[in-house]
Amino acid sequence: MAELTANEEAGVFKALADPTRRQILQDLRDGECSAGEIADRFTISGPSISRHLGVLKGAGLVTERRVANRIYYSLVEERLAQCVGNFLSTVCPEQMVLRKRRRRSTGGAS
Repeated sequence: MAELTANEEAGVFKALADPTRRQILQDLRDGECSAGEIADRFTISGPSISRHLGVLKGAGLVTERRVANRIYYSLVEERLAQCVGNFLSTVCPEQMVLRKRRRRSTGGAS
C-alpha cells in the first residue's frame, strides 16, 4: 500500500474523531454490512448515517459494493492500520522497538 499524504492522514483522523464513525468501523470488523443494517444499529437518522459513511469512504476507511438497490460497506483494515501505525511510530518510536523485541523473544508471535 502506498504511503499516505499528510492530507490523507488528516482525513483518516478526522473520520476517527467521531464516536459514531468509530462504532461503524467496529461493526464492520466482522464483515460487510448493508447501509440499512448499519443504520438499524443507531438511533440517528438514515441521512446522518449516510453522511458518516461518506466521511469514512472519503477517508478510504470503507469501501462500498452495490447490489441492485443496496449498498454494502466493508472495512479497509490496511489503510486504518497504516495510518494509525505511522502516527504511533512517529510519536512513540520506542514502542515499535519494544514490540519488535517482544516478537523476537516469543518466536514471532504477536
